[in-house]
Amino acid sequence: MFSATEVFSVSGPSHIISVDWTNAHHRRAIAASLVEAAYKIERDRQENRQGPQAQAPPYWEFFHFKLNHVLIDNVDNSIFGAIYEYNFPNPHLFNHNHNQLNPPKYVIAFHGTLTQPDTRSRDLKLDFQCICNTIHESSRVLLAMEAIQSVVSKCGAKNVWLAGHSLGSAVGLLVGKNMAKMGFPLETYLFNPPFISAPIESIKEERVRQGIRITGSVMKAGLSAVVKGHHNNHKISSQENNDRDTFNVLSAWFPYLFVNPADHICSGYIGYFEHRQKMEEIGYGKIGKLATKISVESILSSALGKETEAYDLLPSAYVIINQTPSPDFRRAHSVEQWWNPNFHYRSLTYQFSR
Repeated sequence: MFSATEVFSVSGPSHIISVDWTNAHHRRAIAASLVEAAYKIERDRQENRQGPQAQAPPYWEFFHFKLNHVLIDNVDNSIFGAIYEYNFPNPHLFNHNHNQLNPPKYVIAFHGTLTQPDTRSRDLKLDFQCICNTIHESSRVLLAMEAIQSVVSKCGAKNVWLAGHSLGSAVGLLVGKNMAKMGFPLETYLFNPPFISAPIESIKEERVRQGIRITGSVMKAGLSAVVKGHHNNHKISSQENNDRDTFNVLSAWFPYLFVNPADHICSGYIGYFEHRQKMEEIGYGKIGKLATKISVESILSSALGKETEAYDLLPSAYVIINQTPSPDFRRAHSVEQWWNPNFHYRSLTYQFSR
C-alpha cells in the first residue's frame, strides 16, 4: 500500500506543463524528478508493483524521457540508479546551437539510502563507507563509472547529465570528479550531498563557527607540515602535488550542490566554501586553500604510506541554499523540496584559484 501523496500528480513537479530548458528552476526540478524516479523504481521492484500500479514511470514520462537502463548493485541485486533517454517530442525543433541550453540526451540518476528490508543493510554499509572515505572502493561506484563512460562515449559529455540525492550524490560526485579529471565535465545536479565533518553549522553563534573553522584549517596545515617533515618530504610532497594538480584540473567543473542548512548531512558545504572565502579576506588565503584541498584523513593516510583523496572536497561549485524553513529533518533532507516552485533560496558561485 502507498499514500496518494506519493503519486506524481499529487506530489511531483507536475506544475511544469511546458518545459523551458533555459529555466534553471525547470532544469533543477526535472533532475530531482528523475532522481525520485530512481527511488521509486527500486520500491516498485520490492513491492512488485507493475503496469498501472507502478509509481515510477510518471516521474520521467511527464518530461518526455524513457527508461533506457537500470543500474543493479551486484552485492544485493537492488536497483541503485537509472539511465534515462530523452524522447524529443518535436525533433525538428531541436536547437542545434551549442551556445543555447538544450535538454540532455541522457540523464544518469542515483537514489540515496532506502530503509526497506531488501536494501537497508547494503545502503547503511555504503553510508558508513562515506563516513570512512572509502566509498570509492565500492562496486556501486565502479558500476556507475562503467555506465557513465559508456553513455559519454556514445553521445559526448555535453549531452549527459548526472544527478543524485544523499548517498546517490556521493556516488554521483565521485564519478563526476573522475570524468572531469579525464577531460569530460558533466552537468551535475547533487541534492543534499553528504559532507563529512562535525556539525559546525548547527552552532548559532557565527564567531564561534568561524573560530572553529580557522582553528581546524591551521591544525590541518600544521599536521600536514609535521607529517611531511617526518617523511623527508618525499611521500607527502607527492601527495600534495597530486592534490594541487587534481584541484587545478577540477576547478573548471561546476557541479550544482543543493543544500539545506537544517540538514546536517549536507550543511557542511555551506561553511566549507564560505570559510575558504573568509580566509582570503583575513589574509590567510594560503592556509585556507591548503585546508580546502586536504582532509585530516588524507594526511594521516599519507603518513601511513597510502594516498587517498577526500571524495567530498571540491574546488568549484554552484551552491544553492534552501532558505525556506524546514519543519523537520525529513523535509530538510527530501528530494521534493527542490522542485517546489515557491521555495526561497540563495545561489552562490565558488571557483578555486591557485
